[in-house]
Amino acid sequence: MNPGIFIYHEFLRNFLLPLPGVTEKMCFGTPAFYVKKKIFTRIKEDGENLVLGTLERDKWMQAKPEVYHITDHYRNYDYMLVRLDKVNPEELKGLLITAWRNRATSKLISEYENNL
Repeated sequence: MNPGIFIYHEFLRNFLLPLPGVTEKMCFGTPAFYVKKKIFTRIKEDGENLVLGTLERDKWMQAKPEVYHITDHYRNYDYMLVRLDKVNPEELKGLLITAWRNRATSKLISEYENNL
């Protein structure tokens, strides 16, 4: 397992758990983050990629194929893989917020926006 997984996990935990409604539990043996029981991101089993819910994966994969990609398994799902060692942390934060918003209720989104 990639030793960097612990650093990535801490980054995700510190950034995501303060968001309204976010919980963490294991999924396929790796840390995953949910909002209202809906998964929106998890560390892939290889420890080198993040599975990230997105409605714009083609845009991201075309812009930065060295960072954003999929395998055949994800072809029919609204997820993309993010190479954690190549992604810009600020860009990733924006993508994580968007993934959270895509799964969160309007009440949770309002709570988040009122606390900005």
